[in-house]
Amino acid sequence: MEEQREALRKIIKTLAVKNEEIQSFIYSLKQMLLNVEANSAKVQEDLEAEFQSLFSLLEELKEGMLMKIKQDRASRTYELQNQLAACTRALESSEELLETANQTLQAMDSEDFPQAAKQIKDGVTMAPAFRLSLKAKVSDNMSHLMVDFAQERQMLQALKFLPDNCVTLVWRMPDEDSKIDHYVLEYRRTNFEGPPRLKEDQPWMVIEGIRQTEYTLTGLKFDMKYMNFRVKACNKAVAGEFSEPVTLETPAFMFRLDASTSHQNLRVDDLSVEWDAMGGKVQDIKAREKDGKGRTASPINSPARGTPSPKRMPSGRGGRDRFTAESYTVLGDTLIDGGEHYWEVRYEPDSKAFGVGVAYRSLGRFEQLGKTAASWCLHVNNWLQVSFTAKHANKVKVLDAPVPDCLGVHCDFHQGLLSFYNARTKQVLHTFKTRFTQPLLPAFTVWCGSFQVTTGLQVPSAVRCLQKRGSATSSSNTSLT
Repeated sequence: MEEQREALRKIIKTLAVKNEEIQSFIYSLKQMLLNVEANSAKVQEDLEAEFQSLFSLLEELKEGMLMKIKQDRASRTYELQNQLAACTRALESSEELLETANQTLQAMDSEDFPQAAKQIKDGVTMAPAFRLSLKAKVSDNMSHLMVDFAQERQMLQALKFLPDNCVTLVWRMPDEDSKIDHYVLEYRRTNFEGPPRLKEDQPWMVIEGIRQTEYTLTGLKFDMKYMNFRVKACNKAVAGEFSEPVTLETPAFMFRLDASTSHQNLRVDDLSVEWDAMGGKVQDIKAREKDGKGRTASPINSPARGTPSPKRMPSGRGGRDRFTAESYTVLGDTLIDGGEHYWEVRYEPDSKAFGVGVAYRSLGRFEQLGKTAASWCLHVNNWLQVSFTAKHANKVKVLDAPVPDCLGVHCDFHQGLLSFYNARTKQVLHTFKTRFTQPLLPAFTVWCGSFQVTTGLQVPSAVRCLQKRGSATSSSNTSLT
């Protein structure tokens, strides 16, 4: 009987937990439905604003071109009317002179004839009709003001939503061949800067059945510095040879987590970090065990570091420079000293504390993110009292927004902008406006939790649009800048 009761208690507990999970999921679905409505309204508003901007531009261009036509018409009308008036006056004068000449000719027996004839001759010499150009000063042809918007119309018809992390490839055949049925495109990622090599760690990815001589690859992950591409033509029977491969440098920001900077309680694995309460003690034990037994493996030799970037820091923060005490921090390994960069981080919602942002390399080993002038961050606290804040120079701004499980970070170094987004909806959560005086490093902190970083991302088009409209410089951020 007791066993059955215990089994029933377990069932009840399991059902209760499951019910809580379902209720939580229902709440999440309802929230997503609200977000769909809000976000669709927002993108619709953005779309209408973009089209209105396009309409305004077209209207402005139209007014300018109409003004040009009106000015040209007025100028030509003025010249032709002046010439017409001059010709009319010349014709009237010439007709009067002709009539006088006829009358003088009829009275040629008069003694005044020689004098009259001389006057007529002099009048003809000075007559406007003989000093008048009978060629129009301007043309009535207005073809130079005709327009052909066929190309622009095609461009407008091709308008579509912008994809992110994409590459558009265009190729052409040396000679036209009507027998070509389709093309095959292959691409692969590489960290090798030179010409494409025969052997690579990454396999060729294949896109078949391409009917045009242009193709856009979307949804790419630029986790390596370069990409190789090649294409071949196929008819219905056989395939041709591949073209010579070409190499493209990817435009995305790539970095890894520098394990040599991390707090001893953080277990770093490539782009993942997990809190390890025993981490420091275990490392101390291992250090004592290996003391005097030769050099241990250093993070710089770790395969997780991959091929270093020119801006990637040498692994020189080890030892006393490692973050310690309550600064549970780890830095990225690639400096930001210009341009725009974007990355995303997904953290475990049950983490007691989590932070993401940027920091100067000079950030002290005891200093926590956002508590000095050398770092900027968004911070989530789930311990004792839940809070979602933006921090810089020990100043705190409470954010009135739901806490997303995936955050996007956009850094525009030269503009001095550091913006945080809901990575799913691209809603702006907070923006720091400042002037960066030193190169930056991506920075992360976690306590009793974990997180995963995604790099190799282009700046999303939605983020660019938000920045272009100036919505990323909200006055609500002034208390932290």
